[in-house]
Amino acid sequence: MNNSILNKLKSLRNRYQEIEILLTQKNIISNREYLKTLSKEYLKLSEIIKYFIKWEKLEIDTKNLFALFDDIEMQTLVKEELFLFNKKKKELEKKIHELLIPKDPNDEHGCLIEIRAATGGDESSIFASDLFRMYTKYAESCLWKVEIMSISENEKGGFKEIILKITGKGACGRLKFESGGHRVQRVPETESQGRVHTSTCTVAVMPIKPKSEVEEINPSDLKIDTFRSSGAGGQHVNTTDSAIRITHIPTGHVVECQDERSQHKNKAKALSILSARVHAEKAEKEHAESASMRRILLGSGERSDRNRTYNFSQNRITDHRINFTIYKLNEVLEGKLQLLIEPIMREYQADLLSSFSKSIL
Repeated sequence: MNNSILNKLKSLRNRYQEIEILLTQKNIISNREYLKTLSKEYLKLSEIIKYFIKWEKLEIDTKNLFALFDDIEMQTLVKEELFLFNKKKKELEKKIHELLIPKDPNDEHGCLIEIRAATGGDESSIFASDLFRMYTKYAESCLWKVEIMSISENEKGGFKEIILKITGKGACGRLKFESGGHRVQRVPETESQGRVHTSTCTVAVMPIKPKSEVEEINPSDLKIDTFRSSGAGGQHVNTTDSAIRITHIPTGHVVECQDERSQHKNKAKALSILSARVHAEKAEKEHAESASMRRILLGSGERSDRNRTYNFSQNRITDHRINFTIYKLNEVLEGKLQLLIEPIMREYQADLLSSFSKSIL
């Protein structure tokens, strides 16, 4: 453990001991609001201090073991014990680092995933449907609920755009890494010459906050239009104006929903998507002020980003943000997205910890 983090932990322990004394004082106990604030801080510190105390004890035990190295008969036993101590210390350090890293309050929420076909025409739309299937299968493996909020189909069976609502604990925290550009390299079924085509899709992941945390959008900032919805090829045309188009005038965001037969349901879905977009844009501007978030790749949702390349002929996926490549494209597309998410989460946490360490020097 480096010195800057060690010093920070000692400082946190001092504060923990200080609060422990404060919580026994009568004037503090009688002040309910202050007592509540101190109790929350004490509870928050207690877990990290618990692990730090265990780490310090192992550090002392390790130093004491080194003193036995001069005894030749004890060396084998000492080496075995040192190996176990070091293993336990690394486990404790990992846990301490996780607790030190600032938590993103959105990580525990559900999210919207917006997948759009970009360059590549029909092949891009088909790739959008591949990504939709991949995210759906991954969500199912995590026991999350998936709901299609909006869909615009392509004549070849793909999607021009599709928006999913993923509901489940921790969904946003794991899927936020998907925001950005996704590039596919493969031979389309319609390609007679066997040439590899390159197409792209964009993905934006937006947290769904509880109503209690969401700042209401001013109704006067909204322009709401109704129109008649239609399916692919002009089929299933409604006889009523049930489709909804909502424009958020200050930001220019436009959302259309026509999948439900009820105008009320389409409006509710459109407002849900619009709210997520508006608040995600606000959060992105705040993140842009953070050097860590600028460097780290994640959750920007910018259309120009190139997160990954999916190369079908080599069964290869490369994540360009962390220079990570695996040859398990088929498995990932079948929903084993953790093969890509976990490495980038480790990189993200390491970068946050590094930034945290520098900030306390």
